[in-house]
Amino acid sequence: MSRKNNVIDYVEFAAADIAAFKRFYAGAFGWTFQDWGPDYASFEGAGIDGGVRGGEAAKNGSTVIILYADDLDAAEKAVVGAGGAVTARHEFPGGKRFHFRDTTDNELAVWTKAE
Repeated sequence: MSRKNNVIDYVEFAAADIAAFKRFYAGAFGWTFQDWGPDYASFEGAGIDGGVRGGEAAKNGSTVIILYADDLDAAEKAVVGAGGAVTARHEFPGGKRFHFRDTTDNELAVWTKAE
């Protein structure tokens, strides 16, 4: 699948009980899930790609809006140059990402595919 640069690409939820989250969204909206281990699942059918982190209680701020970038380093420089603050970086199967806080204290993330 082709990704578009600098657009919202992914939404990530937290759920203390990942099985309950999957049951609810499958039943209520017909979403389908792909498990990526015991504590993570991605979903389809929501109009945007997304995932759910299990074992983490949902709370205000636990949903993460994730943008895609063709060049993660350039995106990070742009975020910092605009006044944002990088709060975390990590790699995962298939890619890597960084989290940041914008100038109004919203936390988002940017990811790119693994090379």
